[in-house]
Amino acid sequence: MKKRLGVPLYNIGAVLIGLVISASLLLFLKLNPVEVISLAVKKIVSDGYTLGEILVKATPLIFTSLAFAFTYKANLFNIGAQGQFYAGAIVAIALSLALGNRVPQAVLLGIVLVCSFAAGALVGGLIGFAKSKFHANEFLVSMMSTYVVSALMDFLLRTSLQENKAEYLQTDAIAKSAYLPTILPGTRVHLGFLLALVTAVLVWVLLYKTPLGFRIRAVGYNHSAAELGGIRSGRIYVTAFLIAGGLAGMAGFTEVNGVQHMLLQNFNTSIGSFGIGIAILANGNPIGCIFASILFGFLNVMGTTMGRLPGLNIPASIIDLIEGVVMICVIMSYFVRKAAETRSEKQRLKKAGVK
Repeated sequence: MKKRLGVPLYNIGAVLIGLVISASLLLFLKLNPVEVISLAVKKIVSDGYTLGEILVKATPLIFTSLAFAFTYKANLFNIGAQGQFYAGAIVAIALSLALGNRVPQAVLLGIVLVCSFAAGALVGGLIGFAKSKFHANEFLVSMMSTYVVSALMDFLLRTSLQENKAEYLQTDAIAKSAYLPTILPGTRVHLGFLLALVTAVLVWVLLYKTPLGFRIRAVGYNHSAAELGGIRSGRIYVTAFLIAGGLAGMAGFTEVNGVQHMLLQNFNTSIGSFGIGIAILANGNPIGCIFASILFGFLNVMGTTMGRLPGLNIPASIIDLIEGVVMICVIMSYFVRKAAETRSEKQRLKKAGVK
C-alpha cells in the first residue's frame, strides 16, 4: 500500500517543484510570480476558447505518451514517437489532399485514421523487428528512426507534397470535408480528443484485461521467465512496437485533420519527448496518461497566456521553459523513486536476514 501511494506522491512533488522553479525564474524579469500566475489563470478560466485549448494541446500528448507507456510495459523504450507521429502526419495529409471532397467525410476520416495508424505502426514495427531479430538496442534504433522520418518529410515537402506555389515548405490546406468535427462550439476542441480518451481506455483494457496484455507485462517483468512459460519475447517486442507506433501515428492524424489542416516543416518538434515525460509522470498507466497530458496542456496554455499579458513583456519562450523544467523534475523523480525503492528493499531484506 505504501508503494502504491508513494508513486503519485513522488510525481505530484516533482510537478510542484518544477512549477515553483519555473515561477521563480520570473523574478529575473523583475515580476511577481504570484501575481503573474494569478492573472494568467484568471484569464484562462474566464475564456471558454482558451480553456478548450488545454484539451486541444492535450490530445496529441495522450497518444504519444501512450506510445511510450505501451512499450514501457514490456520493458522497452520507444524514444521514436516523434518519427512515428510524423509518419502518421505524412499519410494523413497525403490522403486528405487526395480524397478531400471526393468521398463522404465519415468514410474519409475513417480511411485516414486507419492508414495513419498503419504508417506509425510500420515505423514502430521495424524497430521491434530490429530488436527481435538482431537484438538491436531499441533506444538507439527508435531515436535514429525519428531523423529518418523527419528527413523523409522534409523531402516530400520540397517535392510531391509542397504547396502549389512552391514558395513555402508546407502543403496546401486540406478540404473542410477532411476536418475532424468540432465537438465544443466556440473552441477548437475536435473529435480527436474523444478519440484519444477512448483509445487510452482501450489500451488499459488491452494491457490489463487480455491475454496479450498479460504476455506483454510478463515479458516486461522478466523476459527469461516469460520464455520459460512459453511466451516468445521476440513476437512481443514486434507487437508492442507495432501498437505503440500506431498510437503515435494517430497523434499525427489528429494534428493534421483536427488542428493544422496542413503539414508544415518541423511542426510540433517536441511532441514525442513530452510524451515520454508524461508517461513517466503517469507511471505508465494509460488512464493516468490522460490526466498528465491535460496537465501539460494546461502548462502550455498558461505559458502562452503569460506571454500575452499586456505590459509585462514576458518572452514566448516561457512556454518551453515551464514545460522543460517540469519535465526535468518528473524524469528526475523517476530515478529518485527507484533509488528509494531499492534502498527500502535492501533494508527489508537485511531485517529478514537475507544477505
